Amino acid sequence: MNPLRVLVVDDQSFMRLALRRIIEADGDMLVVGQARNGLEAVSLAQSLRPDAVTMDVEMPGMSGLDACALILRTVSPPPAVIMVSAFTQSGAEATTRALHLGAVDFVSKSSLHLPTDLAQIDSELRTKLRAWSKGPEGSELLEPAAPIRAVPPAEQRRAPDLIVIAVSTGGPRTLTTLLTALGPVAPPIAIALHMPEFFTASFALMLAQDTGCLVREGAHRLHLAPGTVTLLPGGRDSVVGPRAGGGWDLRIVKIESSVHPSADALFESAALVVPKPVGIVLTGMGTDGARGVRALSRKGAPVLVQNPRSCIVGGMPEAAIAACPDCEILTVEQIARRLAEWTSRPAALGPV
Repeated sequence: MNPLRVLVVDDQSFMRLALRRIIEADGDMLVVGQARNGLEAVSLAQSLRPDAVTMDVEMPGMSGLDACALILRTVSPPPAVIMVSAFTQSGAEATTRALHLGAVDFVSKSSLHLPTDLAQIDSELRTKLRAWSKGPEGSELLEPAAPIRAVPPAEQRRAPDLIVIAVSTGGPRTLTTLLTALGPVAPPIAIALHMPEFFTASFALMLAQDTGCLVREGAHRLHLAPGTVTLLPGGRDSVVGPRAGGGWDLRIVKIESSVHPSADALFESAALVVPKPVGIVLTGMGTDGARGVRALSRKGAPVLVQNPRSCIVGGMPEAAIAACPDCEILTVEQIARRLAEWTSRPAALGPV
């Protein structure tokens, strides 16, 4: 099997060397070129036609954002462009614009503890390069070994009070597809998308523009109002709590978790305080959400899981299926249709 061919773009020689070593560590990927700026990146991408590009966001001259747009317009077939972004507000906004232009994903250069965290990059980059370069394996519904719960007709299903969603790698595109297909619905939606601090505010704005839904970044004590979609703040964890006067609000909490925001924490709190929640697990690495869907299932709440074959990375859905054998396994479009059967459209919203 031929190695995956990668073009590395970064204005720092140290970072280019570090990225090369990370990418080639397992022997199944090869760095075929290195560029110091956007102009070099475009020229090399056009001549080398790599399978994937790791693109620095902030560079002198032509920025990573402009280079990304030009590469995707002029290179055929277009490579999978993964942005490598600084852990800053400006880096987050530029990365979100790149995702809107067609970049497939991003990796943060930094973490909460270090301005340049090579361990952070190492933990994500190779997996994302492999996943996006091959794409989903297909979209046909799996034939799982575990039985799938028979779904009662829509008229027998009580309308949910709250929809909670877990998603990670591949999340930006998948959420755009889901919310566009679903459109605004009456029950509030809360989403745990694994993202660093600063990134969720700009991504929420992009989702709102692309889907027509009322999407906003969460905050402590924010009301989860009917008809709204709330993206849990990046880099922190949130749970659902009862709200004085009825309904629910978001509570920012500190918990022990390997990923943030934690879908398990969100799901378990919904199972505890919401009478009729619905849990959804979409594409992503790891097992976050598995413990949470188990809590929802014990409550008798429906759990919908994206078919792993249609995922960029199937780890989270596979873990959810193992933890909740009576879940439904569906494509993203089928999940949207199922939710539409169970929910009504929101009335005109007042202040939220």
